Amino acid sequence: MVNFQGDGDFLMTGQELATAVQYGLPIVTIIPNNGMYGTIRAHQEREYPNRVIGTTLVNPDFAAYARSFGADGYRIEATRDFAPAFAQALQSGRPSVIELKIDPEALSVRKTLTQVRERG
Repeated sequence: MVNFQGDGDFLMTGQELATAVQYGLPIVTIIPNNGMYGTIRAHQEREYPNRVIGTTLVNPDFAAYARSFGADGYRIEATRDFAPAFAQALQSGRPSVIELKIDPEALSVRKTLTQVRERG
């Protein structure tokens, strides 16, 4: 099973990793880490230009966080490193977290902060 959560979302539910470890659930969680509550930020940028508040995050090292629960943790900073980590996580049969360090400009795979601002 693969779970895909943004960094802000994972911060709200990350404690469930303990449950996955407790029951040996082979869930691979992929966390794109752009250091913000992206959905909320997009709404602020669109509805209240130049009035962004409370959406910037100071995140932990999610890979280290995973390992602290007894899960596997991977921190990816280059695209070329994703496929080997993903394959290893799938093959491990254990709970795993793959943190993808991404540019804060990237709100989603389809939108950037600049695009949201420009659409106003």
